[in-house]
Parts: sequence; C-alpha cells; structure tokens
Amino acid sequence: MTPGARLQAAIELIEAISAARQAADDLVGGYFRRHRFAGVKDRAAISEHIYGVLRRRAAIDWWIARLGKGMAPTPRLRVFASALLVGEWNADQINRACDGDRFRPLPLMPSEHNVVVGLEGKTLDHPEMPDDVRFNYPIWLEPLLQRQFGERLRAEMAALNGSAPLDLRVNQIKSSRADARKALAEEGVEALPTPHAPTGLRVHGRIPLSSLETFKSGRVEVQDEGSQLAALLAQAKPGMRVVDFCAGAGGKTLALAAQMQNKGHLVACDISEARLTRSAQRLRRAGISNVERRPLTSERDKWVKRHAGAFDRVFVDAPCTGTGTWRRNPDAKWRLEPKDLEELQDLQARILDSAARLVKQGGRLIYATCSFLTEEDDQQVQSFLGTHPDFVLLPMPQVWREAFGYDCPDRSDTLHLTPAAHGTDGFFVAVLERVKPVAAEPDADAEPDEPAQDQTAA
Repeated sequence: MTPGARLQAAIELIEAISAARQAADDLVGGYFRRHRFAGVKDRAAISEHIYGVLRRRAAIDWWIARLGKGMAPTPRLRVFASALLVGEWNADQINRACDGDRFRPLPLMPSEHNVVVGLEGKTLDHPEMPDDVRFNYPIWLEPLLQRQFGERLRAEMAALNGSAPLDLRVNQIKSSRADARKALAEEGVEALPTPHAPTGLRVHGRIPLSSLETFKSGRVEVQDEGSQLAALLAQAKPGMRVVDFCAGAGGKTLALAAQMQNKGHLVACDISEARLTRSAQRLRRAGISNVERRPLTSERDKWVKRHAGAFDRVFVDAPCTGTGTWRRNPDAKWRLEPKDLEELQDLQARILDSAARLVKQGGRLIYATCSFLTEEDDQQVQSFLGTHPDFVLLPMPQVWREAFGYDCPDRSDTLHLTPAAHGTDGFFVAVLERVKPVAAEPDADAEPDEPAQDQTAA
C-alpha cells in the first residue's frame, strides 16, 4: 500500500469508529480480515495513524480549532493532524499523498490546506492547553479523577496516553513461568517476568502471537498483569466450588481454573451466551476440564437463588466505565457519557447484591473493576456493606500476603492499581467474606435447573 492508501484506510476507520459504539479494536481487526492484501507494515502504519488520533484526540482537536478558526475536526483533518504532530510527516508529504487517485484521499480543500500548513513544525503540546486537552481526557470526568488522584492526576493521565505492553499469563496447568519464557525465547520472543504477578510475562513490541506454538499449545494466554493479580487474589484452590459471575469471553475464568488445577467445580456465568460460547476454544486450548458455562437471563436469574450459599468463591468482574484500560482502548474515553456512569453504578449494585447470595458462610466475594472511579469502586463496596451486615471487608494487605507472601504495594483496605504507579492497567479489587449463615429465601418458584450449556472437556 502507498502512504496515501494507508492514510485513506485510517480515515475510513476513524469515520467508522466515530459513527459506531463498537470497540475500535473490533472494527480495525475486521477491516484487516477483509483486506488481507494489507501487509504487516501496512497494518502497523494504519494502526499508528488510528491510535495516534484516538489517544490524543483532545489535543488534536484543539490545534484544528486554533488554526482552522473554529473549523470542525473531521476524520480527515484528525488523521492529517496526527501525522504532522505525532507521526513526523510534513505538509508536502500530506499534499502528495492526497492526490485523489484510487484508494488515496481526495486533494486538500483550501481550509484543510491552511490547517496542514499551519501545523507543520508544531509539537503536540502547547502552553495554553488546559489539562483535559493536554492529557486527553473528557472534561466532565475531571472532578472525579481529581478526587481520586489529586496531585498524581497529570502523571496518571500521561501514563494512560501511552501504549500498553503485551502481558501474558502462564497457564500453570501446562507450564511454569521459566519454561514458558524459554519456549518463547526459542521462537524469537523476549519476555520478562512481570513485577508483581507470579504468573505473568511481559513483551514489548509487536509479535505474531497467534502463530507461536507456545500460544497455540495453551501454555500462555493474553492477560494484563493487573487482571492476573485480581484473579490470583481470589485464592481459588483445588477442590473448591467457584463462580465467575461476569465471565465474558473467559479471561479470568481461565486464570481461576488454572489456580484450581482442574480440580473442583468452576461455573462461568454471563448474560451473553455468545461470549460464553467464544470462551470454549480458549478453555480447550488451555486444557481446562472443570468449567461449566452457564448463561443467565439477568443478574437475578433463578439459578442464583437455587444455588444460594453453595460456593467458596464468587468472582465479580463487574461491567464498568473501563477508565483503567484507556491505554488499550483509547476510543472508549470519547464514547463515555455521564449517563453511562449512572447506569453502570446501578447495574454494579444489582450484580453485587445478587452474586453475594451464592457465597457460603466463610466463603469470599471478590469484587473487581477496571476503573479508577471511586463511584464504581470503594463507594460500591461501602454501599454493599451497609446493606449486607453478613459480610466484612478483608484488609487488602492481609489478603495480598496470603496470596503472594510479601507486602502489598497498596496499603489501603482495597487494591488500586494504576499504569503510572504499578505498570498495569487500572484495576480495583475488594475481597469480602461472609461471616454469617446464608438467609433462606422464599422458594415459591422453585423448579428444576435448566441444563448448563456444557461441561467443557479438556
């Protein structure tokens, strides 16, 4: 592909991302599957154009408005501005790439030309930019982020504007970390141990992961170190009965099953049967045989009531704003609206209330989000404890030492991981224990269980 064709592909994808609520990764991945003529270098260049815009959209739009005298930030201008401010292009290269030939952008309009010429030689930052523009976050979130981070806000937002490394979780059923690292090295991939998670390996740069035998054989899975730590803090042991209540495509289900060494019973629940179905291949590849996939109609599904007090561990990776994942999903920050936070808070509370019914006396409820926001994290936990006196919050330093044998990097009673402080995605984890027996619920609508989707075979 020519440089102009790469620009045009990026423009079309930015248009699609702006028009849809679908994740950028899914749209970009689908485009590359449909356009297999795009080589490795083409895909890398197109991705750099796209994510250059998504990571720094606020600053790019500020420059377009400044030089275009209030001109609207179109997908074309955003891609051109990113190439000039971030990608080391110059105005002449943009003009030559936009010749209107097949697969290349149409020639610049006079108003676009003025912006492009004005941007040449400029840097992304400008001293007149407000913080929300300089650090690229939605202005309506500033009070919430300021309350959470205080003086650390700029450092944390700057870290979120960078790209994330590729973290791999070693599947303890099939390999040790040392052996998996050696196997990757033999395939030409340098992987370093993650700083905190004993199951993790970190890779910098792009690698053809899906073609590696170490991956295809199920010895490693993609999982951010923060997510690995959240799963490990459940301390799911062989022989336990465990529920992954919001299992999705199965990332934490795999991690929990590996902890259990295929011994015991792990139920992966989700309201999306399609997501559960997609997890089947990953489970087979990992050699997991103790997982039952259970679609739910809602968080109040009758299956929950019928299994009240039956589980040692219930893991709730709750739906959230995903503010902690902006390094990987920068498009998500621009889709987020205040009403989304309000709706998610209500959903999180309902999920916690329902999932708690499954925990037996002495069992643990693990609540996790990939969010920084107190409204989704500590406030949810405190609200839950206020209405569930049969649960207590276990201090995180105690839980961390039980799980890992050394002092926790976060001294508060709940865990707050961040890119700037810990090098992980943003994660929150709270571990609650049921200290009183499960109260009996009315059984007026009791009926036999519907069959589970299946019991996943190794």
